Amino acid sequence: MKIDLTDTTASKVNKALVQGRRAIGTPAVGMVLTLVIVTDEENAYDALKAASDASHEHPARTLVVIKRVSRSPRDRTQSRLDAEVRVGADAGSGETVVLRLYGEVVDHAQSVVLPLLLPDAPVVVWWPVNAPTDPAKDPLGALAQRRVTDTYASEQPVRDLATRSGTYTPGDTDLSWTRITPWRSMLAAALDQVTCEVRAVEVEGEEFNPSCELLAMWLADRLDVPVKRSLSGGPGLTAVRMDTNCGPIKLDRADGSLATLSIEGQPDRAVALKRRETAELMAEELRRLDPDDTYASALRYGVDRLKSSWSAQVPRPAAAEGPEAKGERGEPKSDGRARLALPAPVEAAAKAPAAEAAAQAPVKQEPPALEPVRKAEVK
Repeated sequence: MKIDLTDTTASKVNKALVQGRRAIGTPAVGMVLTLVIVTDEENAYDALKAASDASHEHPARTLVVIKRVSRSPRDRTQSRLDAEVRVGADAGSGETVVLRLYGEVVDHAQSVVLPLLLPDAPVVVWWPVNAPTDPAKDPLGALAQRRVTDTYASEQPVRDLATRSGTYTPGDTDLSWTRITPWRSMLAAALDQVTCEVRAVEVEGEEFNPSCELLAMWLADRLDVPVKRSLSGGPGLTAVRMDTNCGPIKLDRADGSLATLSIEGQPDRAVALKRRETAELMAEELRRLDPDDTYASALRYGVDRLKSSWSAQVPRPAAAEGPEAKGERGEPKSDGRARLALPAPVEAAAKAPAAEAAAQAPVKQEPPALEPVRKAEVK
């Protein structure tokens, strides 16, 4: 069931929701959270479809905020709110309200969203594109317990990822991190099968892919070994190679769906490691709404290395070959199995002062081929 409202108010939208529930015979509210999607008209359909699919696992009230900026100076002063209320089969397993904001109300979206939040239920805000630099300080982000961004959709993903490390607030997360959950689980399971010391790691994937950068930072942070970042034609992450004192361990995915796990002394195994859709990523993020300390630790580790790679993100012709970004630190220490096991403990509080000092330091332009960085040098 759909109800269209033109030049309306939040109070009338709430009344339309109650009317719609009564019309379809479900007066009770059985939703577990409020999902606020902040997007533009171009990406609204895909984001709403992903949220609708994720609602089958997490019934939610979905509020889609579309800010319509008029080019006419006269129209910018005329505030208007149009809404489309969807309940029943048109809204997945929850309720959906599409809010289109015009004029001055664009700058006060939180005043429209606040009356529509479910009482005593957590709030999640998701920016599929054009996420703010500091999501926690955004007026809509301040209403939420979890704030989801996606640096993969930005024009300069690695630079935006470095910015996120400086503005991180507990509750922030990114879909680029969610995409590597199967990789992290598979690598941890591989190390559980052997008793070896990891001496070095190589992460191979597309250039300027934030998921590749996050996986490299996570491995370096948890194993405390040199990590090399190499390039491939994709799609996405293609391989992780670990050099251990028991022989190499390799997880290779060349086609984006099926990977091969190779461990010295064991037969090769084919494992399912497909690239997941946005709906699956959002469903995973909504399963737990507490702060992700492991993501915070990996993100803070990469502050200096990511800032050094900003110069490599200058736009250039597609045919040009990008430089290979390398990031290494420290010497191999003890057995890495315990450090890589999931979930891994982190020392985020101890690393916060070093991350703040690194964020305040002047950005130094480095040559394309980065020199190894040791852990002791990241301050």
